[in-house]
Amino acid sequence: MRHSASQGRKRHSGSSAPRYLSIAPHRHIFSMRTTLPGSTHIGDEAMRAVLPGLLLAVCTLLLGFGQGVIFGLNEEAITSRLAASAASAPAAIYHGDAAKITAVLAKSWNYMQRSHLHAGALGTSAIALTIVVLLIKTRSSLARLISLGLGAGGLGYSIFWVWAGARAPALGSTGAAKESLAWLAIPSSGLVVASTVAVAVLLTLSIVRRASMPPGNS
Repeated sequence: MRHSASQGRKRHSGSSAPRYLSIAPHRHIFSMRTTLPGSTHIGDEAMRAVLPGLLLAVCTLLLGFGQGVIFGLNEEAITSRLAASAASAPAAIYHGDAAKITAVLAKSWNYMQRSHLHAGALGTSAIALTIVVLLIKTRSSLARLISLGLGAGGLGYSIFWVWAGARAPALGSTGAAKESLAWLAIPSSGLVVASTVAVAVLLTLSIVRRASMPPGNS
């Protein structure tokens, strides 16, 4: 009896604890390494490099979403504010021409709506192109520049349109408003175009490089 009791104690003490009591946290769950379809791995360094640009792209989307809400709920208030801005302009600007005022106000409101459309399109494009840059394994420094160009350029260009629309009534024309903000429009649009061209070039080079690889090594 003593022998069997001793064996029972040994079996009891040697048995492993229930598995659910010994689960240790897995550090890789919190890793920034991302696995995409096709066994494409995006490392921590590449992800960190594009995060600032992605943040700007998301801010651009939020700008567009916010404008959609504000414009939808306060269209009358906004157009009234534009009309008040035109009415307070110096007499030498409009010379009492009601038709000119109406045309400028209509185009100013159109510019503000254009900002909303640009923000949605450019923000989405910036995120998509940044993902493309990661997928083709662009080196981190270049990926950072491209992502920043797309994000900052899209945000700046979207702000340009709404700002030009708001300034136009007081200046007497949308053309004058655009000229006064050329310092913002030209660099921001240039960043978007240059970054998009860079992605196109990198894609082309990636296609050529993969086409020249032996089968199974791509």
